[in-house]
Amino acid sequence: KLAETLVEDDAPKNNNYLFIAFSGEEMGLLGSNYYVKNPTIDTKKVSYMVNMDMVGRLNEENTLAVHGVGTSPVFKQTLFANNDQGLNITEHESGVGPSDHTSFYLADIPVLHFFTGQHEDYHKPGDDAEKLNYEGMQKVQNYIYNIISDLDDDGQLAFKKTKNESEAVPD
Repeated sequence: KLAETLVEDDAPKNNNYLFIAFSGEEMGLLGSNYYVKNPTIDTKKVSYMVNMDMVGRLNEENTLAVHGVGTSPVFKQTLFANNDQGLNITEHESGVGPSDHTSFYLADIPVLHFFTGQHEDYHKPGDDAEKLNYEGMQKVQNYIYNIISDLDDDGQLAFKKTKNESEAVPD
């Protein structure tokens, strides 16, 4: 649905958007790692990467985790300025995590990973369509569209290295 929205007449037009579905994530980010090392476009021209991995189960508290907030100086302000969906944003600075955005971060590309949380059906046959929160997915899509629209005239975003939060000492 986000791809359809981005081709509408009133959609942001200063950037191009490439939608890719990767496989092999659970085996070591095989698909995204291969793509970054063998890209179909010049990755030096990629302004940022948006990863929507597991955004189908927004909870009643509307909690959305956003990882990679520290990978560009503009992300934090952009995330909070565009939250008109009533989402409770849990921000994480690091660009490294167990999903495909990590491959892009390691190639010095700013990343944002949107995630609605783990659930009991993760990687199990019982993870069926009737368990998805379709209204929640629409909220997440609207939020991401707002962010993309806001960033549309920012040009190439500055990249910033982050501390790997998984190695950080807990407070």
